[in-house]
Amino acid sequence: MQFGIFSVGDVTTDPTTGTAPSEAERIDAMLQIALKAEEVGLDVFATGEHHNPPFVPSSPTTMLGWIAARTERLKLSTATTLITTNDPVKIAEDYAMLQHLSGGRVDLMMGRGNTGPVYPWFGKDIRDGIPLAIENYHLLRLLWRERDVSWQGRYRTPLQGYTSTPFPLDEVAPFVWHGSIRSTEIAEQAAFYGDGFFHNNIFWDLGHTAQMVDLYRRRFEHYGHGAADQAVVGLGGQAFMAATEAEAKRTFRPYFDNAPVYGHGPSLEDFTRQTPLTVGTPEMVVERTLGFADHVGDYQRQLFLMDHAGLPLPMVLEQVEMLGTEVVPTLRAEFERRRPAHVPSDPPTHASLVAAGPDSPHRQVISSPVARAEKERAREQAQAEAVAR
Repeated sequence: MQFGIFSVGDVTTDPTTGTAPSEAERIDAMLQIALKAEEVGLDVFATGEHHNPPFVPSSPTTMLGWIAARTERLKLSTATTLITTNDPVKIAEDYAMLQHLSGGRVDLMMGRGNTGPVYPWFGKDIRDGIPLAIENYHLLRLLWRERDVSWQGRYRTPLQGYTSTPFPLDEVAPFVWHGSIRSTEIAEQAAFYGDGFFHNNIFWDLGHTAQMVDLYRRRFEHYGHGAADQAVVGLGGQAFMAATEAEAKRTFRPYFDNAPVYGHGPSLEDFTRQTPLTVGTPEMVVERTLGFADHVGDYQRQLFLMDHAGLPLPMVLEQVEMLGTEVVPTLRAEFERRRPAHVPSDPPTHASLVAAGPDSPHRQVISSPVARAEKERAREQAQAEAVAR
């Protein structure tokens, strides 16, 4: 099982000091956190993608390329790649280049984003969010699997005989997760292609999370990719740790109470009851995280948010250290002890996709859900006309 951290890259004032990092300091902090993740044995560092203040990670591939040059083992991912507002042609180029530079240590998570104004900034309409996600991703798959792409859609200019460059490393596209917290269409899209589904459940109760994951699992099996419990699932989480629960709450409370997203809302106690946020000892984080699988089944990737709400860098690095040395070793052992033999322990990697060979399902072009639905409607219409005759 893979464990790691993800960052949204917020620039937030530390409520205990009244100071905020500069953009340069925040960017540097994210880089230092990624290096610390590898140092303490974590598997994944993922960055969000944002194009508005107070966030800084507007160019994930630039950041991940820097990290790739300074790490050897760490898997590089995104917590969101905006499949709606980014041109899929540019996504294909940028992430294939990163794949080459990192020796295949890259995957990415597609998402629509949660900032409405971003759509018009990039010439898109937020009301087209779902169909944009469907059409753009289908084109991206084509670009990563076919060297001569002729394509026409609704939301961008047609392509005629186009070849994306560089082509994916070893002619194997990066593995893709689809991230969603409430859109059933995205869970369906992930299942249709046999891709991973990441439910970033940091603001949601586990009942809702279980419903979304169950939908994805059932549709994954429906489309013939394997049994439902073999579907590739990832979850988000949050934690703040100290030697005692009281110390953890005392230290973290001012950051929680003033956080831009959930500050001035539910109490810390209510929020920890209702969501995966755990504020306490490393042992409490272990117990809480192991319980996730009781709701969603055995899964393959767990990412934690550790560096938000104005927490100073030294404190975050200490949290990452505890996560890597006191929490994750126990989680690895316990998750694998309970996992059935037929359920994959890890999501696909570049090495495993290469080993699967050119005829593996991940390497094949699959008609998009839209194209498949149109063909089905045409078939039904033809049948109806035949009956009428």
